[in-house]
Amino acid sequence: MTDKPIVDMRTYTIRPRGLPEYLKLFEEMALPIMVRHIGPPIGYYTSEIGVLNQVVHLWGFDSLADMEARRTARNVDPEWPKYLAASAPLVTAQEDRIIRRVVFKSLVG
Repeated sequence: MTDKPIVDMRTYTIRPRGLPEYLKLFEEMALPIMVRHIGPPIGYYTSEIGVLNQVVHLWGFDSLADMEARRTARNVDPEWPKYLAASAPLVTAQEDRIIRRVVFKSLVG
């Protein structure tokens, strides 16, 4: 379980047969920017059953203010618009959820 109380859970739907290209593009262009400004992801997944051609990634934050500050830093990075332009033809839909961690007393060690 992550130690970050706020998680940005983002789902992208990628055009059919575009997933390998999207993943390569993300790893080469976006991931270095994201790690520099946001930190490493909590998780990065692709769909196997159900709605296909989807990527789900999770990024953790200490607070909503922390998330805003880190996103702002990412958005002004001069490399970020290049990634957005390169990936735009591959993305057909996007969904974003901000979720909060629940701490169960029975799981705290």
